[in-house]
Amino acid sequence: MKQSTTEGNLASFKIFVNSKGVVMTEFSMLPPKEANKVFKDDELLLIKKLLTEAEVKLGGLHEYLENELSSFVQPT
Repeated sequence: MKQSTTEGNLASFKIFVNSKGVVMTEFSMLPPKEANKVFKDDELLLIKKLLTEAEVKLGGLHEYLENELSSFVQPT
């Protein structure tokens, strides 16, 4: 029997090529205020810490790669 699970994406980072051949990065995450609606107590503290760290690390990586990509000539 298949177990029913519920899951949600807290943060995402991807590098992809769009339909025009342009290399791009994408970073998204659950807004911390939204975490209050789903998580409580110690779990909320953990999730907020993870979101803060994701913002610093993945947001910085996203910005860095976007800057690097902008220096290359890409298809338009």
